Amino acid sequence: MRSGSGPLQKKILLLLMSGAALSLSRSPKRSLRIIRETTRQWRWINRQNLYQSIKGLYRSKLIKEEIDEGGKIRLVLTDKGREKVLSFQIFDMEIKKPAGWDRKWRIVVFDIPEKIKYKREILRMHLKNLHFFEFQKSVFVHPFDCRDEIEYITEYYQLRKYIRFIVAESLDNELHLKAHFGLK
Repeated sequence: MRSGSGPLQKKILLLLMSGAALSLSRSPKRSLRIIRETTRQWRWINRQNLYQSIKGLYRSKLIKEEIDEGGKIRLVLTDKGREKVLSFQIFDMEIKKPAGWDRKWRIVVFDIPEKIKYKREILRMHLKNLHFFEFQKSVFVHPFDCRDEIEYITEYYQLRKYIRFIVAESLDNELHLKAHFGLK
């Protein structure tokens, strides 16, 4: 596999990334959930296909081998592999709808230069996929907490200096926005 993004290779990369998530998790419940899901996913992989996919990932330099003090070989993601996993996650992102609305609007404002216009269009695409309302060409609104998602997109595309995130308690066309999002 050339790019390391076939279904099995994608699954392997995500499973390897779950090890990083486990090491960063401070919650015992979350750690246990990660371990259970990872174990379940590894169980269903055909061994021969697994070995072929790992070879392809190794050739693509998305994973590497490390030998620990006990002589055990571990597979770990390279920086290129981590970047690939992040690219999988950025397109699967969703904003969770809470049980009740906190009556605040999240506003994303951006002014991205013409020379990186393609990133402006990618940002618009992500905001629309996350169900933001296009208030103006470079102003998007959402009723639910989405700071983490916006931070992730901002960092992934290196747009920090061009994007502002605002939390507002009211907007002048709020009735239209509430109707759009199905809020009371």
